[in-house]
Amino acid sequence: MQPPFYYNYINVGTANTNPSGVQVGNTPAAQFFRRYLLQKAMSVFRWNLPTNWVKDYFLYTLYCFGVVAIVQTDKFGVIPQHCTLSGYTVQYQPRNVIITNPLLKGILEPVIDEQCVIYKMTNDFGGIMDLVNYYGDMMAITAGTLAGNIFNSRLAYLFAAKNTAFAESYKKLSDKVLSGEPVVVADKNLFGPDGKLNVEMFSQNLKNNFIAPDLMAALRDLENQFATEIGIPNTNGDKRERMIVDEVNANNVETASRCDMWLDSWKESCQKVEKMFGVSVSVDWRVKPAEMGGEQNVQGL
Repeated sequence: MQPPFYYNYINVGTANTNPSGVQVGNTPAAQFFRRYLLQKAMSVFRWNLPTNWVKDYFLYTLYCFGVVAIVQTDKFGVIPQHCTLSGYTVQYQPRNVIITNPLLKGILEPVIDEQCVIYKMTNDFGGIMDLVNYYGDMMAITAGTLAGNIFNSRLAYLFAAKNTAFAESYKKLSDKVLSGEPVVVADKNLFGPDGKLNVEMFSQNLKNNFIAPDLMAALRDLENQFATEIGIPNTNGDKRERMIVDEVNANNVETASRCDMWLDSWKESCQKVEKMFGVSVSVDWRVKPAEMGGEQNVQGL
């Protein structure tokens, strides 16, 4: 087994892993939530990139695959490229990147920090698709359960009739009542000597089985947990009446801590790009967590 400080050991392929205990596969619901969460993660930081860089290509490569290389090319100038890592330095960090692109001549293997600069998403050179997949799958399962519970909670009645003729009469009578007709006339044969309909009605206790509000709260909690992971301050909706300033500020610290490491690494790479290629690249919080905390977050809770 390799020591954990080897870069290709600590990066265990996070782009393709899913820590979810329940696998939902590539269902439409799972794809919907994964796409939604990934775009939400990308919205946290504001990037200023050169005009000849396609921002979507840069961001999706960085967030999904974990690493994007900035390299000088003869035909296209300084551009970002998807890459794989290769080689070792004396401190077991990657030495080269390998770039393959049909529009570039041959396979490029520039040396990191000498012939190219890399942006890495996390310290282990992995993307965040493990987070996106996990929370996307959990939200898909919760949303599916929510839809099933709402569907099964629809109000419906079951009648017992003594023959087919009576059953058809009850259907027509029910259709007229439910359609809102102000006066409905029924055959007197449908009534018994006591003046009541000759039917037995079956109904279920829908209220006891209706857990949609709990499932909606669980869905919000999952999204709030993901928001905390990617640097979006949030508050626990179930505690709004008891939320205090210190609790809100504690959440802001939790959300900022991890993402501040990402931001520090990216800013360092921006400096390297400008020094190596003379190209200006910058990144910063779209809205700083500190500006979203304090008394402003507590008002109206």
